[in-house]
Amino acid sequence: QVQLVEAGGGLVQAGGSLRLSCAASGRTFSSVAMGWFRQAPGKEREFVAAITRSGSITYYKASVKGRFTISRDNVKNTVYLQMNSLKPEDTAVYYCAGDRDASGNYVGRGSYDYWGRGTQVTVSS
Repeated sequence: QVQLVEAGGGLVQAGGSLRLSCAASGRTFSSVAMGWFRQAPGKEREFVAAITRSGSITYYKASVKGRFTISRDNVKNTVYLQMNSLKPEDTAVYYCAGDRDASGNYVGRGSYDYWGRGTQVTVSS
């Protein structure tokens, strides 16, 4: 079992930056592939970014590629999401998630076994 706790959300103006973090405890963190998802009011939870267990490969939703960067520190048991050039449409609750089987389907919500409670990101125009 892995417990995930997100931090770093807040209110920022368009064009600004935020860095989200997700601290993991429990099962060996380095054995779990990690992802970030987000959910805006009235919308489905959607994939944002993912990173393999070693951190060597990353994946991004097309609309955030070039603006967001996912990374992980397997010593600190933490995954990060650096968000730059934020837009109002990035406003959502952001969740980190863990895939214990590293299934390879990093986009699908069903691939993830562990979820944090989320952190709110609000981007004002």
